[in-house]
Amino acid sequence: MERFLHTSYDQFAGRSTVPDFLPLLAERFARQRLQALARVEGHHRDGEPVVLFLCTRNAGRSQMALGFFTHLAGDAAVAWSGGSEPEAAINPSAVAAMAERGIDITGEYPKPWTDEVVRAADVVITMGCGDACPIFPGIRYENWDLDDPAGLAVEQIRPIRDDLERRVRHLLDEIGVTA
Repeated sequence: MERFLHTSYDQFAGRSTVPDFLPLLAERFARQRLQALARVEGHHRDGEPVVLFLCTRNAGRSQMALGFFTHLAGDAAVAWSGGSEPEAAINPSAVAAMAERGIDITGEYPKPWTDEVVRAADVVITMGCGDACPIFPGIRYENWDLDDPAGLAVEQIRPIRDDLERRVRHLLDEIGVTA
């Protein structure tokens, strides 16, 4: 556990803009990684499907998809997100676009993907991370070709948000989770 906490801390220390929150982010990320490792090693199988949303910066598309998934699936499934080059913070326009739908993603934060998190997923949804996205056998992969909301205003993000909602609803149907 200590190793996971320290390596999680190191993941955020180099790019943190708010150092006061480093211990909290490290603890939350280490907890997610340990839950994933328990699933990979067969110590935790509750039958809930696990979906991982990956994009480059983990600050827009993947966070919005995670927000819809968590909101719609409730406790019937698990979802995580990650990025190959995570930003320091979530795109504020993406946060505002989701708030228009009554979904608060302000508690989320950009984080890197790790091998144990990817291996724990039943489905990995990639969104523009290209060759940087990891591929492991036995996992279902799907690429969602969507515009990157980085630098866009809320009105420009709305179509991306709406497309993400449609795709997440379809994914939930495919994996047998009632929205």
